[in-house]
Amino acid sequence: MKPTLLILAAGMGSRYGGLKQLDRVGPSGETIIDYSVYDAIRAGFGKVVFVIKEAIEKEFREAFIDRLGDKIAVDRVFQEIWMVPEGISIPAGRTKPWGTGHAVLMGEEKIGGPFAVINADDFYGRGAFAAVAEYYREWTAERGTDYCMVGYPLANTLSEFGSVSRGICRVDDGACLTGVRECTHIVRQGKDIVYKDDHEQMVPMAGDTIVSMNCWGFTPSFFGFLKDEFGTFIKKNADDLKAEFYIPGVVNDLIGTDRASLKVLRTGEQWFGMTYREDREKVVMSIRDLVSRGVYPEKLWG
Repeated sequence: MKPTLLILAAGMGSRYGGLKQLDRVGPSGETIIDYSVYDAIRAGFGKVVFVIKEAIEKEFREAFIDRLGDKIAVDRVFQEIWMVPEGISIPAGRTKPWGTGHAVLMGEEKIGGPFAVINADDFYGRGAFAAVAEYYREWTAERGTDYCMVGYPLANTLSEFGSVSRGICRVDDGACLTGVRECTHIVRQGKDIVYKDDHEQMVPMAGDTIVSMNCWGFTPSFFGFLKDEFGTFIKKNADDLKAEFYIPGVVNDLIGTDRASLKVLRTGEQWFGMTYREDREKVVMSIRDLVSRGVYPEKLWG
């Protein structure tokens, strides 16, 4: 069975100042999403599902759903605050989106086998998609709780224009994830990489530290876990209208209780994304360099 690519694209780009998912950064007007889909097709993925807001469906249909339908099966689902599993009550006054865990849950009805999860505005490199596709190439139902994650060296994931948050991974000798810890305010200081700890102190970090960039591989069993964990999350955070339900929190709980295992697939790919408006120029130049080296054609879709 060919895996599905689930693209989380419901964000409205508040820090970026617009829908960065639609920003054209390739030499022939391609978006980062175009490169992700192109790499997924080359890796052997059989379907793409976009998670979007209803308010941007028209733009996404024109930009991707209608245009890419002759290259790979394409579908979409919506992520809205009111879309929660049966039996869950939404706290009064909640306006903030629920987070990446909730976004993945929206794709349940469209996915019947292994799938990868990525952010719409992150460039992961062709090796990331190839690694996930290869991991699930011989997938069977007996591997129902066998998950994976593409891990990047921290030094390959920083922005030159501000701090970033990253999921710092603990990995055992068998390349299995034993935990993810969110570190905020990670920046370069000269030749060093540091992050701000809970005491407002800047603490050094090694550049080869493996981090999660939200490139995951799951099977359909993950949806059941998400529903259970989301219900628990709502109960614990009923009075916190800004709390978000993130994928790493669910993963930590699953591997910590031996309900699932997760293999870390290391890659030396150079990640880049558009967290800040100023990041755009670097993204454009990075893609131009990849095109000049023959990694991608000048016109992606011919």
